[in-house]
Amino acid sequence: MENKVTFKDFKESINLAVVVAALGYFVDMFDITLFGVVRSDSLKAIGIADPAALLKYGVQLYNLQMIGMMIGGIIWGVLADKKGRTKVIFASIFLYSIGNLANAFVTNFEMYAICRFLTGVGLAGELGAAITLVAESLPIRLRGLGTTIVATMGLLGSVAAAFFGKMLNWQMAYIAGGLMGVALLFMRYKLADSAHFSKAVSDPTIARGRLSMLLQKERLLKYIYCILVGAPIYFMTGILFTFSPEILQGLGYQNPFSAADALLYGTIGLTIGDLLSGLLSQKLQSRKKSIGLLLATAMILTAAFIYYPHTSNTSILILCFLLGICAGYWAVLVTTAAEQFGTNLRGTVASTVPNFVRGSAVIATSLFFYLKVSLEISSFVAVTIVGVVWFALALFSVTQLKETFSADLNFIEK
Repeated sequence: MENKVTFKDFKESINLAVVVAALGYFVDMFDITLFGVVRSDSLKAIGIADPAALLKYGVQLYNLQMIGMMIGGIIWGVLADKKGRTKVIFASIFLYSIGNLANAFVTNFEMYAICRFLTGVGLAGELGAAITLVAESLPIRLRGLGTTIVATMGLLGSVAAAFFGKMLNWQMAYIAGGLMGVALLFMRYKLADSAHFSKAVSDPTIARGRLSMLLQKERLLKYIYCILVGAPIYFMTGILFTFSPEILQGLGYQNPFSAADALLYGTIGLTIGDLLSGLLSQKLQSRKKSIGLLLATAMILTAAFIYYPHTSNTSILILCFLLGICAGYWAVLVTTAAEQFGTNLRGTVASTVPNFVRGSAVIATSLFFYLKVSLEISSFVAVTIVGVVWFALALFSVTQLKETFSADLNFIEK
């Protein structure tokens, strides 16, 4: 198979499904990143100002959002296989758009917690259903490019959130995200499910979206490996970037540093990395090699972030940018997860895997917080322990997955 990627290939890989999926993921990632950017300002606005309290309640809100995404991933994934990919795209965009708007009007922590949880549930559905639809609607040689375009556009949403979150009042930033989602709903009506899914629906003997099928040993291990491969992405974005001021202060760094800046540089890197990881996958004709190379590089850069004696913000921001590039294997990961399973389980897997990857941030941040606060371990040691565990599990897991670059997706799980 020819491994040269041309402009014609990119042009051929763009259809309505790719455009709607890409814009939907843009709004999706805008909201996820926006919370990290406006976390401190929004909490201060509702009366939480103490630095220790800002960290405590920030972790709680972040974790509630991620728990919502894990629960939502299961709900939307099953619905994507039972009712259709396009219905899930519409419903999830509607829910997280309403959630975004509601976030702008919270007046206390309890209201904020409910809004972040419900928004998380909504955010859980769009990516998995979109990636599944795109992967099933494009030919083998183009589907990697199609999903790369979706993920790259989504991460531009993160960059936009980092910019707008700094430029706008936190309430206006949330409103902007909600209105973008509402506008996107009007594009969904012309979407249709893939021929693969329609074929599965036409056969009443095929079980679709049945969670019990994932409990079969081989499928369950494959499913867990997909999640573990992606866990370092949210270690980097959920801990190193989001809580960078607290980590750096614990490392003895004295200069003022903003999480918004870390997220801005990191998400610019993520956007570039998502495009590069997809192109690297095309060049190597391998999903696994692309992921493995970026994981190994990210592990080295994480060590530099923790151990390098920073004297200015410049070195930190450069590392955030480079770590973002390495964390950009997200597109290849989600594509790989979708390709591992048959049409009747693909929506469930593609929706739940990325959200359990995101949900792994709950474990990472909670473990970090527990080591740092409850056991009184320094930030230096706490972040090192979490990072070593997460990267070790990911590198092992990527070796256990099958290569799916040229796999035919027209198959059913029995």
